[in-house]
Amino acid sequence: MKPWERLATAPVSGGGELRLLRRGDEYSIRVDGHELMNSRVHGSEEALGDRGCERFESRKAPRVLVGGLGMGFTLAAVLRHLPDSGRVDVVELVPAVIQWNRDLLGHLAGDPLKDPRVSVQQRDVAEAIGANAAAYDAILLDVDNGPGALTRPANDGLYSRAGLDAAMAALRPGGILAVWSVGPDRAFSERLRQAGFDVHDTRVKARGTGDGAWHTIWIAIRKS
Repeated sequence: MKPWERLATAPVSGGGELRLLRRGDEYSIRVDGHELMNSRVHGSEEALGDRGCERFESRKAPRVLVGGLGMGFTLAAVLRHLPDSGRVDVVELVPAVIQWNRDLLGHLAGDPLKDPRVSVQQRDVAEAIGANAAAYDAILLDVDNGPGALTRPANDGLYSRAGLDAAMAALRPGGILAVWSVGPDRAFSERLRQAGFDVHDTRVKARGTGDGAWHTIWIAIRKS
């Protein structure tokens, strides 16, 4: 088997190093030895975009926030559901991840950052959510490994009750908060309900089809 080739590195706020690796046509992004994403395992990322935006047919100019760019697979799925009048704000904390998607990774998901409906913000997604009251029809979060499997403790606030209250305030009536996680988390499901969301959680295959791991997606709907 071919060894991994290190293509690029970037410092992570609060400490640590993000690494972009390649082996043949396979790409991996890791932080401090933990794999955050792999180009061969993106079925659940696409499911996040599909399920978070499947109700857009009744909305004339939907606006979506995608928290966490990753390798662009969630964004590409969102764009498949979005009309020409729709807009997507992609919020990514690490500037290198944005640059890697433009220079090295874009081809994996069809270069979604080149779509004119997309704008990219390099900032903390919690700040973006807090600054936009009743602005979004959907907020999709794929940050770290989910609410119960954080590699960076600083991400915890996004999934706290205060973070969920902020997401609720940033959604329009009937809007959807969709959250990706590497695994289930009953405590997080309960926090979503306590925040006033109508909650549905589901297991999806990490690869989309075939064998392998399962991931969890929550669809939390803001009631009208």
